[in-house]
Amino acid sequence: MAAHNTHPVPQNSPAPHAASPPAPAPASAAHAPPRGPRRFLVVDDDEAFRSRLIRALQSRGYEAQGAGNATEALAIAARFAPQAAIVDLKMPGTSGLDLVPELTARCPGVQVVVLTGYGSIATAVEAVRRGAMNYLTKPLDADQILAAFDKEADAPSVEGTPSLARVEWEHIQRILHDCGGNISLAARKLGLHRRSLQRKLGKLPPLE
Repeated sequence: MAAHNTHPVPQNSPAPHAASPPAPAPASAAHAPPRGPRRFLVVDDDEAFRSRLIRALQSRGYEAQGAGNATEALAIAARFAPQAAIVDLKMPGTSGLDLVPELTARCPGVQVVVLTGYGSIATAVEAVRRGAMNYLTKPLDADQILAAFDKEADAPSVEGTPSLARVEWEHIQRILHDCGGNISLAARKLGLHRRSLQRKLGKLPPLE
């Protein structure tokens, strides 16, 4: 019987080609090294919002400290030397509007963005005139706030004047807020009859 022509497998034959390990994924934009200012001061009397924003900034690689009012903010700024500040417009005591020039005077070069939850665009524009680089209306997140510090982004137009109706409505809202919602007291400060003020408050705010 004829012998089978066998071919033994060489003992040192190379192992089947193994798949190369996947290349490391590039770092996501969310974890990229921060650009621009690195030290942020967050000034807001809303403790929950302030704490969330500080954590969000720190998770993105920034240094961040917070203050609940203007007095505390100036004390922290003296030792922390912030490169950027996020300032709420409405706070007990000294307002964010008055804090902006104080911060820019004490911390030369600091970039300030003001936040408003009252739709007070005319007041926010005044904050820009006093030294803020931008303003934003709440609600918003950390990425939106960081984008406002981008010097290459379009700055708010200080020359873009709100309509007279809008300015009046915002002024009424500020006075009413300062009066703790007391319509009678607000009417006296505004020089209006109480019913006239109630009619104005019953209207929807002008869009622009």
